[in-house]
Amino acid sequence: MGIHFKTAIRNIIRSPFQAFAAVFVLAITFFVVSILSTLLYSSGQILHYFETRPQVIAFLKTDASPGDIYNLQQKLSSDSRIKEVRYVSKEDALKIYKDATSETPLLAELVSPTAFPASLELSLVKLDYAQELVSELKQNKLVDQVGFTANLGGEATLNNTINRLKSIVTYLRLGGGIFTVVLATTSLLVLLVVISMRLMSRKQEVDILNLIGATPFFVASPVILEAFIYVLVGVFIGWLLAFVLVLYFAPSLISYFGEIEILPKDTFVLFKMSALVLVVEWFLGLVLAFVGSFLAISRLSKKKV
Repeated sequence: MGIHFKTAIRNIIRSPFQAFAAVFVLAITFFVVSILSTLLYSSGQILHYFETRPQVIAFLKTDASPGDIYNLQQKLSSDSRIKEVRYVSKEDALKIYKDATSETPLLAELVSPTAFPASLELSLVKLDYAQELVSELKQNKLVDQVGFTANLGGEATLNNTINRLKSIVTYLRLGGGIFTVVLATTSLLVLLVVISMRLMSRKQEVDILNLIGATPFFVASPVILEAFIYVLVGVFIGWLLAFVLVLYFAPSLISYFGEIEILPKDTFVLFKMSALVLVVEWFLGLVLAFVGSFLAISRLSKKKV
């Protein structure tokens, strides 16, 4: 293996421009893959944020008894469409209002707990269930009004909000997948061309090795190792550039999105996540290199026949 590795390094040094072309294309490909992976993670976090926080608020009538409210809460908690139900009393609602208006205490002093109705906040398993649950809650005798949290807007825009969120994630995944396939195909073609040129330049050497009885694996090993070196270097460069870019913009993005943790706030956790992406990319890159080497060697063998 040491001989094959030295041969691969020697071939790279002899043709630096071919090596640069292969590494450059691989670096661009996996830079884009790394950025897309981050975008997919962040979009998933945004969707998860909207799905897990209360989306529907059922404001209860003032004459609703504690027993009736408890029974309604238990009924909603057992509904498979609802992830969590939280009861907010009048006093809790007033406290929330005071916290929100802490900079203007005069507004808080003018309001009494009776001004705020008790409510049940519902977190749904899927946003798709929101519309039908709203219709059911409106028909309940204990419910005065049904509202939506600010993140969903009003009832008229509920379906649009849900569809817009899902469309963004779907298009991002689909578009990212297609773009990744195009770049991966380009990388494969570049590797195929470089490896084919390398094999053609070693034609006499390969013929001699075949004459003395060298195994196909022995003949192909330097070329396969060379492709692996291109992949390991190219993938690392692309990943490193993407990681530095994400690391640079992470504080601003985290600050902008506030409660939505689109990226891990802990740098070490972010590094671990990125390192996992690097390992997966290396694996995919090595598969790409092996396929490219196999196709190039098969192509050369057919020409000989």
